[in-house]
Order: sequence, then C-alpha cells, then structure tokens
Amino acid sequence: MDPSYEVIVVGLGGMGSAAAYHLTRRGQRVLGLDRFGPAHTRGSSHGGSRLIRQVCWEHPAYVPLAQRAYELWRELEEQTDEPLLLPTGGLFLGPPDCPMIQDARMVASAEDLPHEYLSAAEIRRRYRTLVPDDDVVAVSDPAAGVLRPELAVGAQLRLAEAAGADLHFGEPVTGWSVAPAGGISVVTERAEYRAERLVICPGAWAPALLGFTGMAFSPQRLVVTRFQPADGLAPFLPDRYPFWLWDIGDGGRLGFRGFLYGAPALDGPDGGVKLSRVDEQPCNADTVNRTVTAAEVAEVVALLRPRLGVRLGPVVEASVCLWTNTPDHHFVLGPHPEHPDVLLAAGCSGHAFKFVPVIGEIVADLVVEGKTHHGIALFDPGRAA
Repeated sequence: MDPSYEVIVVGLGGMGSAAAYHLTRRGQRVLGLDRFGPAHTRGSSHGGSRLIRQVCWEHPAYVPLAQRAYELWRELEEQTDEPLLLPTGGLFLGPPDCPMIQDARMVASAEDLPHEYLSAAEIRRRYRTLVPDDDVVAVSDPAAGVLRPELAVGAQLRLAEAAGADLHFGEPVTGWSVAPAGGISVVTERAEYRAERLVICPGAWAPALLGFTGMAFSPQRLVVTRFQPADGLAPFLPDRYPFWLWDIGDGGRLGFRGFLYGAPALDGPDGGVKLSRVDEQPCNADTVNRTVTAAEVAEVVALLRPRLGVRLGPVVEASVCLWTNTPDHHFVLGPHPEHPDVLLAAGCSGHAFKFVPVIGEIVADLVVEGKTHHGIALFDPGRAA
C-alpha cells in the first residue's frame, strides 16, 4: 500500500474534479488521474455552458440534489471568485401531452417549485426569439440558469490541488484491481498506484473501465453548434434570453433524443449563441469521429429556422461532445456491486453537470463516513442485477 494516498480518483472532468476537491477538503490524501489535460474538450464537461434547473422532470429524487447543488455552486463561487452560475430562467417546450411537459408540471407541483404554464401565444409575446406553433406549450423554471463548465472544472481542480491532491494529467488508466487482503491497485501507462479506496468517474470511457459491473453504458456522440445571429446578439443576452429545451415530437420519457435546445450568448460576438439539437449517435470514446460535416449542420439549421423569430447567420463553431447513457437514463452513483471500496460516479445520461458539486459531496460522504444523508437509492450501481 502506497502510504501517500488514501483515495485514487480516476477521471477529472466534472464529477472527478468535484470528488477530488470534496475528498481533499475532508482531509483525504488523494491522487487524481486523467488521460487528457485539465478542463479538456474531449469528454462531457465542456462547451461554454451547461444548464441548471430546479424543475427536474426526470424524477422527483433529483430535486433535493439540485437544490443542494445550487448552494454548493454559490459556495464555490465565493471561494474562487469565479462567475460559475448565471441565472437566466429556463423553458421546457413541447406538445401538451409530451412526457417532458407532463412530468415537469407534475414534479414542479408535487415539490412546490416556482413555475408557470405558458401558451404558445404567451411564449411568443415574452420571447421574440421563439415562434412556436399554437399546439406548443411551455413550463417555465424561474430558478434556472447556466453554468460555466470549463471554469467550474478548473476551479475545483485548483482547490483540490491547493488542499494537497496530487493530480496527474495525460496519464490514461489501463486497469484496476482489488487485492484479496484489501486495497486497490490502479495501473496507468506510466506506473502502478495503490490506495485504500478508488473513485471512478469515467465519463464516456465507462464501458472500458466498468463494463463488467452488469450495467450497460452507452456513450453517445452529439454535435454542438453555435451561430452568429444575422441581426446581432442583443436578443440572446442572459438578461433577456432563457435557456430552453424543446421536444420537437419524438422525445420519449427516457432521455433527450429528439430535442432542440438553446442557451444565452455568454462569450461576446466571437462566441455566438449555442443553438443545437440532441441527435445521439452511439460511439466509442477512443475512435469517435470528431469532425462535424456540413450536412449535420444543415440538419440543425433546418430544424431551428422555423422555430426561431430571428435569422440565423453563419456558424461560429461546430464541435462534438460525448455523453454516456444508462438503460434507464439515471446516474450510477455509489459503491461497486462487487467491491465496496470502489465507488462509481458514471452514466450521467446528459443531465448531470448541474449536480457536479453535490455528487462530489456524496462521494466524500461515502468514502469518509460510509454513508450519505442524500437520497441516492435511484442511482444504485447494482440495480441492473
């Protein structure tokens, strides 16, 4: 056993950086390992903005976690003096009978969350950038906003390192094992490390590192597009433009496929405005095609144009993002089904970044205290069995 480490964290994106930070602030001796550099663009924790909301229509169990996450995001801002969470409000749009609208109304009412139910006419009146047909409605979440993922990951990594974490970048993990007498061995392309506990936050590399847990992980390729509106960014600034998710007709209860989305302009003229679609394509994280074709951009434009009240200008950026689904689209968070000294934070299914700090807190609870007061039964890694 290497006496210098109590915990090894594999993967230092959103989840891993939060885990490393919360573990070190609890006094744990932490080694963090990542195959790329800090706050990189190869996984799921990048792209300039991520959505945060209280109306978690996926399941009521997410609501108290989201509320705690808001508190922890604000604490992180105070500690780092970084603007990580920007309130903008949020809209969920779609036909009245689509699962997202029905579930958003149900969760918001059951959890007594501030919200409104808007007709298409009211949407058009309030937000001139959106022109839904009359058969579209929306649920608004006034507490919603956007997060800055690269800033957040970088902030957590800096705090973890300042508290004593040993962070190694550009060092892919090739395997891990649990010794019969206790303790964990982690092998990388450079060395072998040992510790008492292991936390695995693999993102889209979950099949390679966790494929034998019984849970089916499905990495997905998504195209993210940013446009320069033809008439300028003014209508898209955060003080007047909410983030939105729009079910355009084939989105089911599981996941986001068939959705369009938009986020406010945060990075000035050169950054444009993020307007895109969710078109999941199963992929392998190591071999995924990271080139976006003109045809893919044209498909996005064709879907956006009739739903926007402003003219789209040129593409500022078209990039590839990865996320990793589970069969039920809920997270995998807790002890490994076969190895209690191994904790998993994986399968985040496209809607986890808003929970990053509370997931770090939960991981630290489980490592240090062996339990957490947060409700995580929904995310039991052994549920597939």
